[in-house]
Amino acid sequence: MRHTISVLVENKFGVLTRVAGLFSGRGYNIDTLNVAPTQTPNTSLMTIVTRGDDSTLEQIIKQLNKLVDVLKVEDFRENEYVDRELVMVKVGADSASRAEVMQIADIFRGKIVDIQPNTLTIEITGDEGKVEKFLELMTTFGLIDLTRTGKVALPRK
Repeated sequence: MRHTISVLVENKFGVLTRVAGLFSGRGYNIDTLNVAPTQTPNTSLMTIVTRGDDSTLEQIIKQLNKLVDVLKVEDFRENEYVDRELVMVKVGADSASRAEVMQIADIFRGKIVDIQPNTLTIEITGDEGKVEKFLELMTTFGLIDLTRTGKVALPRK
């Protein structure tokens, strides 16, 4: 089962290493990890997506709370949070397929960020389902390159 965890940390040297080390040292995998400063300059927010049953998640949260620079840990349960992901994808698009690729990107509210003679680079934001569906449709044109931010999330309450 996939879990999304929000970790508010002090913006100090080595915090990311300690959090990642906690996961690797106990054999837990991180599916995605996103870290960025918050509105307070001395704190950052980590959004971590991991897999495991409820007892594994409970252990992860307990261990995270023991780390010195961790201020708050929150387990986001389904429908209790809003999440988004950013993907930039370079797709093969010659003159024959360019219009169709652009039309699909428009349907997904994508933004064309670069045009080359045989490729288009498209930016898409949305939840994981939207991103996955867009990438699935783009495979028919040939995915040349892509990068993803990983999930970012905020509680609804």
